[in-house]
Amino acid sequence: MTEMLKGIAASDGVAVAKAYLLVQPDLSFETASVEDTNAEEARLDAALEASQNELSVIREKAVETLGEEAAQVFDAHLMVLSDPEMIGQIKETIRAKKVNAESGLKEVTDMFITLFENMEDNPYMQERAADIRDVTKRVLAHLLGVRLPNPAMINEEVVVIAHDLTPSDTAQLDLEHCAGFLTEIGGKTAHSAIMARSLEIPAIVGVGNVMTTIKEGEEIIIDGEKGELFISPTPEIIAEYKEMREQFLAEKEALKKLKNLPATTIDGRTVKIQGNIGKPEDVDAVIEAGAEGIGLYRTEFLFMDTDHMPTEAEQYVAYKTVVEKMKGKPVTIRTMDIGGDKVLPYLDLPTEMNPFLGYRAIRISLAHKDMFKTQLRAILRASAYGKVKIMYPMVCSINEIRKSNQILEECKKELDEIGKLYDKNIEVGIMVETPSTAMIAYKFAKEVDFFSIGTNDLTQYFLAVDRGNEKVSSLYTAYNPAVLEAIQKVIDAGHDKGITVSMCGEFAGDKKATEILLGMGLDSFSMSASSILGVKKKIIDASYASAQKYRDLILSKDTPEEVLECLV
Repeated sequence: MTEMLKGIAASDGVAVAKAYLLVQPDLSFETASVEDTNAEEARLDAALEASQNELSVIREKAVETLGEEAAQVFDAHLMVLSDPEMIGQIKETIRAKKVNAESGLKEVTDMFITLFENMEDNPYMQERAADIRDVTKRVLAHLLGVRLPNPAMINEEVVVIAHDLTPSDTAQLDLEHCAGFLTEIGGKTAHSAIMARSLEIPAIVGVGNVMTTIKEGEEIIIDGEKGELFISPTPEIIAEYKEMREQFLAEKEALKKLKNLPATTIDGRTVKIQGNIGKPEDVDAVIEAGAEGIGLYRTEFLFMDTDHMPTEAEQYVAYKTVVEKMKGKPVTIRTMDIGGDKVLPYLDLPTEMNPFLGYRAIRISLAHKDMFKTQLRAILRASAYGKVKIMYPMVCSINEIRKSNQILEECKKELDEIGKLYDKNIEVGIMVETPSTAMIAYKFAKEVDFFSIGTNDLTQYFLAVDRGNEKVSSLYTAYNPAVLEAIQKVIDAGHDKGITVSMCGEFAGDKKATEILLGMGLDSFSMSASSILGVKKKIIDASYASAQKYRDLILSKDTPEEVLECLV
């Protein structure tokens, strides 16, 4: 009898295949007293070296299959393996307690894992716990002489099922044989989910106890868009979903034909479709999808992926690379958005009860003027090579814009004095992501050249809902009428003052929201590369006049549920 289970939709698509259970080996061991601690330290060094060699090979494969950005998670793993503080503590434990290497390794890494996991207000640091756990498992396997499962050895089309898929597991998946995967734990922002989207294979996460529910080799179906799993489906259901899969693949292929077409409705309304990036390497995918520019360059990743404050020269090279690749198309560079769930190990930030309401983004930049000026000068210098726009994040007062612009003018004068070229008419805008800015957007519009709506934070602040808290996650939705009205208010305010309004939050890439936003008059949609063509098609197939009427219908609804019932 067919059984249907629900999980979290992590990556679109349909897979119909046999189940492959990725069962982890037994890594249990006994703590043993030893006299020759030097020998145990030597065993540890050998296991660390073997793990490093393995991860280097896995990283190379990940670059080939996933791309440089996704493969960078293994840089974090390799850093763990060479961390002098952690390794030093493990060896000190072996010597002090005269225990075997396995015991010393587990004691110290468990301490670090617990430390990071308890940072509940800092998801970024919590993710480091997963990195340490993955690395520890690999080193322990070498110490015990046990082989870890190798997904690369799969030789038939399967859906990979695991309690959790580590980055190294995911990187080893053979795409020829991996039709999709599902896990017992995880969310949309888990490593496995992110990599599934990079690989463009269907995935569902958070399906509890699925490892004990499904048998090895059992026929299953996963619907990555709806988050639905079918176990032992009937021939009729299999036939239905195989047809859906073929349709999905055909539509995906057909979308490629839209790459060079403008996003113009059937009645002549044209909007811009742009891409969001975090690193220079992301630009290629955005270009391939036919983006008309970069609507959001998240510069904080440049700061987070290094152990020191990036210099002006380092930042300049990164920004210039992106600008040159875009060949005259606009590149909107957001100044550093650190704080909240994003921290820098070399920047001493205070521990806060509620970091999302605290010291972050433009507030940090204005408090660290020299750091801010370094970034602004680098952006200005890059503007000599193309169309660059500057965007300030997390603005909640007009004074923040004026102070930032004053510092920007100082940077221009400094560059003038040393003869550096830059765009003297560079546009400056703000992220609209706080209720204070949204409510009096008509006043903010007088101060800037453009708006970009950041729906991720705007939604959480408007609804007083922590988007990372699963206990209230059901309340977090941009389809809440209050959020929708705020978006409309911002667009109208911008247009009244003659400035363009973009959206770079996740909502912009949600195809179900495309017609609503089109009807609201949004000028530009900015999103991840994988969403660009799907949203463009929705716009090309739409009528602006009909979208406006649809907008009116949506805004008349009183609850998110009523809104969702009307979605087309």
